Amino acid sequence: MSKELIRLRDLCMAYDDELVLDHLNLYINDKEFLTLLGPSGCGKTTTLRIIGGFSAPASGDVLFDGVRINDVPPHQRQINTVFQKYALFPHLNVFENIAFGLRMQKIPDPKNPKRKGKLPEEEIRERVMEMLEVISLKGFEHRKPEALSGGQQQRVAIARALVNRPKVLLLDEPLGALDLKLRKDMQIELKRIQQQVGITFIYVTHDQEEALTMSDTIVVMDQGSIQQIGTPEDIYNEPKNAFVADFIGESNIIDGIMVRDKLVQMYGRQFPCLDGGFGENEPVDVVIRPEDIDIVPVEQGQLTGTVTGVTFKGMQYDIIVDFRGFKWLIQTTDHSPVGARIGIKIDPDGIHVMKKSQYSGMFGDYSSFSDAYDELDDAEAEEDEDET
Repeated sequence: MSKELIRLRDLCMAYDDELVLDHLNLYINDKEFLTLLGPSGCGKTTTLRIIGGFSAPASGDVLFDGVRINDVPPHQRQINTVFQKYALFPHLNVFENIAFGLRMQKIPDPKNPKRKGKLPEEEIRERVMEMLEVISLKGFEHRKPEALSGGQQQRVAIARALVNRPKVLLLDEPLGALDLKLRKDMQIELKRIQQQVGITFIYVTHDQEEALTMSDTIVVMDQGSIQQIGTPEDIYNEPKNAFVADFIGESNIIDGIMVRDKLVQMYGRQFPCLDGGFGENEPVDVVIRPEDIDIVPVEQGQLTGTVTGVTFKGMQYDIIVDFRGFKWLIQTTDHSPVGARIGIKIDPDGIHVMKKSQYSGMFGDYSSFSDAYDELDDAEAEEDEDET
């Protein structure tokens, strides 16, 4: 069983009377890769700064290994941070950039415990070379930062933070300055490094793909509060509310009525599903991922609609379909032209039912993808819908 390393207890934080963290509670396990995910202003970076000791909460506690560390300064915490700006020293080579923190360390002099000495040069070299091996930059120790790519500079910054052997590494959107391909490569590299060094990584991002790719645990935040905590699979497949469903991946979010367990109603039609535990005829939000929708002939469809937009994405088409004015996104390898009437089918495991929340009605309509936002008021279209 994983050991708890950090606990945030009832944290509150405000800037200029605006609440940034609202009674936030969270625990983080040893050796866990945990990602704080959310839009700008949700409180994720503030949470990271409080863990690192760069900001103090207005109220609440930060516990490290069961000990309250609110008043412990950053340099005395067993925590290091990697920021988006790598801040490598341009006049130092890779070896000296990584060794910088070690050279600043003071240790008791074995001959005189009252005096402080420096780490032996042999130990510094051994630890720096170990880090170069970890970040796959062995042989680059004599290069200056200007001779490195963005991804290589990123890895040097990580090595500089890890060489002091912290128990926790904080990463504040460290891949934001990289291009798309390099960012994808570094996502895999970061996960490999975390597993190899075996310490806790706490990562901040607004990029859902980064969170899904690297994390053991994702914490989805909005407006200073945690909306959901879970594995990437849980967050994607079982979102708790419309905000999470919309923020993680693409989602069609429709008003529905839970007729009874395993049967939900949308557009006046009943759809088998796998969800239960709701009240009979309870209003709900229904999430349907675009990849879980099959396009079929009109006469075979559970619902029928009109294609209003088609975008080719290489591996698939993003198709916008209008169901009485509400636009759905369908991702498919089958092409359907604009203006076509199509049917759709959804298997029971492609439907996820959620409780109504403060976010209900705010997400899920893909009208912005479509050139035409006029609601279907065509009588013939209405009749087609009723007949299927």
